[in-house]
Amino acid sequence: MHADLLFTGGPVLTPEGRTATAVAVTGDRITAVGNSEVHDLVGPKTEVVDLAGRLLLPGFQDAHVHPVPAGLELTQCDLTGEKTAEDTLAAVRAYADAHPDREWITGGGWSMEAFEGGTPTKELLDAVVPDRPVYLPNRDHHGAWVNSRALELAGVTRDTPDPADGRFERDASGEPTGMLQEGAMQYVGRITPPATAADRLAALLHAQRHLHALGITAWQDALVGTFLGMDDPSEAYLAAARDGSLTARVVGALWWDRARGAEQIPELVERRAALSHGRFRATSVKLMLDGVAENGTASLLDPYLDKCGCATANRGTSFIDSTQLPSYVTELDALGFQCHFHALGDRAVRDALDAVEAARKANGPSDTRPHLAHLQVVHPDDVPRFARLGATANIQPLWAAHEPQMDELTIPFLGSERAAWQYPFGALLRSGARLAAGSDWPVSSPDPLQGIHVAVNRVSPDEAGPVFLPAERIDLTAALTAYTAGSAYANHLDDTGSVREGALADLVILDRDPFDGPPEAIAETRVALTYVGGERVHAEPDA
Repeated sequence: MHADLLFTGGPVLTPEGRTATAVAVTGDRITAVGNSEVHDLVGPKTEVVDLAGRLLLPGFQDAHVHPVPAGLELTQCDLTGEKTAEDTLAAVRAYADAHPDREWITGGGWSMEAFEGGTPTKELLDAVVPDRPVYLPNRDHHGAWVNSRALELAGVTRDTPDPADGRFERDASGEPTGMLQEGAMQYVGRITPPATAADRLAALLHAQRHLHALGITAWQDALVGTFLGMDDPSEAYLAAARDGSLTARVVGALWWDRARGAEQIPELVERRAALSHGRFRATSVKLMLDGVAENGTASLLDPYLDKCGCATANRGTSFIDSTQLPSYVTELDALGFQCHFHALGDRAVRDALDAVEAARKANGPSDTRPHLAHLQVVHPDDVPRFARLGATANIQPLWAAHEPQMDELTIPFLGSERAAWQYPFGALLRSGARLAAGSDWPVSSPDPLQGIHVAVNRVSPDEAGPVFLPAERIDLTAALTAYTAGSAYANHLDDTGSVREGALADLVILDRDPFDGPPEAIAETRVALTYVGGERVHAEPDA
């Protein structure tokens, strides 16, 4: 049988290394991997793609991403490119002036390091948008900045108590400053105008085009449900899956309502059945165990430090009762759900691993493939437990570098010992743990090549600074594997993630072979062509 597609003339990354130079595709599958002998499959209708020395590899997969909110933010007040307080405020003013008909100013993505202590005030927003409410989540989406009008409409005053899962930043007199942390975000977020179904579908398809352009052929949406005013993306996925416009392969992680307990599990079973269609499967459950280190809500075994280096009373926030978590995870595991944990602090990581261990003891071995995302602070005693329990380490490599948010808002409050436990990619890999990788977009760039650059170098692509914990660097092969086979494993997409005969033809061609250049140049690599099931879903103009 003649091939429909033949890739030839360049290195091919296979599980054995760059040992092949040709790949044949028939229908949606890879039918041959080798060298000149593969050319025998060329027929009169075969499309031949000349790699011209460029690297062919499996499609990238993002194991933790939020495409619909990201797509929506791109069409709103997008602050992700602003570095200073002045530029951020100028961007808000410009957006408001350009959209006088918008009842609310929404969007987000601002950088905490642009403002003293990471907590801007309502007065700053009042000065640029005095007449309309403003709601702007920050880059990590664990806090939101609002103006006085938004607080007024939400009924938030000095007498409003902090919610159990968050807090209102307050001034010395007790007045809310306009910075909402974690669960306090919902007070304003829930009254912002919801996106329409058409808006959400358009945002998904816009995000999908962007992800395909970055070589991403599959992903796990890390929040399918309603949370802190965010729109539920599930109907958008179903609509796209049914009409064929969903060209990626997507796993949805159903949101675990942290204000409830095991009584929600039957509802999750129903949602799994209702929301699985075509290339979208809602087979995972997202359990957010803690917050983030920058605002002191990441859950730690020992207290945070203050500015003077002294221990405080704050150990962060555990959003799900650690005494109940093992029973929840055991029941979910028995029902065949994958558990996808947000576990950022060392106490949250330990709680997640304890819950996985309880499920293993109660249910025996299973193929549910639990994974822990973020892993900013991991106690050394817990590193070997990942491999022992079969828990995948889901890493977001872009965060593992020196930057103001790390150096000014994190390290001083962790202390030198714990700061050295951050993002232990190398230690996890050496212990035998399986690595998957993701971006958490819109928190950070979804570009896998940027993440791979940091995983290998532990330096941001746009920074010339010191290496962040050099012992935790991993090599290029390991980083690529995390973004391909590792994430494919986490997504239960076993027919993808490697270039081999019989696998689905989800493939990426880069504009060069990054193995031929220095590690410091990895971030200069771009994606030229992307294929899903043998169908081209992205091509650069000169590809």
